[in-house]
Amino acid sequence: MPRPPERIRLGDLLIQQGLLTDEQLKLALGEQKRSGRKLGRIFVDSGYVTEEGIAKALARQLKCDFVDLRTFNPDPQLIKLLPEVPARRFRVLVLGETNGMLKVGFADPTDIAAYDEVSRLVKRDIELAVIIESQLMPLLDRVYRRTEEISGLAKELTQEMGDIPIEFGAVLGIAPGAEEAPVVKLLQTVFEEAQKTRASDIHIEPQEKSLIIRFRIDGVLHLQTESDSKIATALVLRLKLMSGLDISEKRLPQDGRFAIKLRGQTVDVRISTMPTQYGESVVMRLLAQNTGLLELNRLHMPPHLLERFRQAISRPSGIVLVTGPTGSGKTTTLYAALNELNSPEKKIITVEDPVEYRLPGLNQVQVHEKIDLTFSRVLRSALRQDPDIVLIGEMRDQETAEIGMRAAMTGHMVLSTLHTNDALSTPIRLLDMGVPRYMVALSIQMVLAQRLVRVICENCSAPYTPAPHEREWLRYELGDQVDSHSYRHGPGCAHCSNTGYQGRQAVYEFLEMTNALVEAANQGDPNEFIRIGREQMAGNTLRKDAVRLVLEGRTAVDEAMRISSQLEE
Repeated sequence: MPRPPERIRLGDLLIQQGLLTDEQLKLALGEQKRSGRKLGRIFVDSGYVTEEGIAKALARQLKCDFVDLRTFNPDPQLIKLLPEVPARRFRVLVLGETNGMLKVGFADPTDIAAYDEVSRLVKRDIELAVIIESQLMPLLDRVYRRTEEISGLAKELTQEMGDIPIEFGAVLGIAPGAEEAPVVKLLQTVFEEAQKTRASDIHIEPQEKSLIIRFRIDGVLHLQTESDSKIATALVLRLKLMSGLDISEKRLPQDGRFAIKLRGQTVDVRISTMPTQYGESVVMRLLAQNTGLLELNRLHMPPHLLERFRQAISRPSGIVLVTGPTGSGKTTTLYAALNELNSPEKKIITVEDPVEYRLPGLNQVQVHEKIDLTFSRVLRSALRQDPDIVLIGEMRDQETAEIGMRAAMTGHMVLSTLHTNDALSTPIRLLDMGVPRYMVALSIQMVLAQRLVRVICENCSAPYTPAPHEREWLRYELGDQVDSHSYRHGPGCAHCSNTGYQGRQAVYEFLEMTNALVEAANQGDPNEFIRIGREQMAGNTLRKDAVRLVLEGRTAVDEAMRISSQLEE
């Protein structure tokens, strides 16, 4: 059974077989150094050798078959022995079966990891063959169910558009039915597939010769389909119309939102467009309205933190800040808190951009910068409405922060978010923004910092022995107890799209403004403030909480290390 060697130097192989000259290799290596592109792609784009020439050269070297997919008659059931995601990820295709052995075509037959992973996934011995990537991707589009449907709709739209660029009038209805129906069908299918795969974002990205659609699932982007670049304009125009954006403006970024109904569920879509070299790139964030808000006791907070957090938000006044980067679950945590605090006896006003969750009993206001409905302006009006609790979506500037701090000092409970790296740097960040020192010292009750880590897939969770560098990282928190614990990881399966993870969970750290910290903040010595804060937070850091999930078997060591590296940047 053929098996890829440990390493093949493609340039040397092509020279050896007479397909490339030394001078061409030298030029290609220089281009690779400048651009970072793959060497094989540079050979093809420069006209030195064809994709077929490279594939046949590799097949000769590895003593295996080359399969031309243009004349290959696929068996869809056989192909689906390998799930779509790993097939796309590793650029492979199940070609045939003989005596229980599967013949599998690889676009990169030198990828040892892909070879081993495909063998594990199909649970068969495999015979290696070489195929061409540009022939493979359209074939995968046809074979796999939803992607085939999306690809078919995209082709239908491409055919109806022909070679003529779409006009604004056609989309607006001057030529009804010419483009609108295929666009709507394609977008509907994309949204439904995104909902099914639990995608948080849809990325529509025009390239020079294609249009790429990707989904972000559990914080990681996955390629969904690749279509003709001609349909990009039609998709973007339709999305702009749905969200009320200016369809005549292609030179500037725009933001908007709209709502769609998918399988009986209403989904809010936040859309952002940005001009790129080959057209407008679109990113859409999906927010389900009726999925049900999380309760605090379902956020997996450590018990001691949950108790302290509940005490902090239940006080009659003060401010509680939740910090972290974009997409770290800050708003989810705050709304879980509001869900617990919400009662007929309390008036709650939220000031947000945009309103991400809808909660009965709240007075929710969305800011609108274009009509000067800013955070600060809405917040001043909100405080005249006699609220008990105010949620500020984000403290973006000094004015908003000062109004929020002043409200916290005058009998209101204020909840808000701030983009900082950890809990300890948050008060210092507010001081840097120009907020008076006494306000920071007297108004903050608690700062909660959080990150999202991926959770190991339950279907493929398996025991794991940490690598030497992982053991050293664990030793920082566990000391000599590293080897007394057991660890797990997810090798990947069809349920988790071969990622080893399914879903995410937050890790936390918190800082409470004790008398010692208040005094240090008032003195204006940041070094003293940091020293006291670190003493107080010992054992309650994001890193420590990530290690807790590792020991519980909820996440893998490398995922916890990824979170730690973000903190150390």
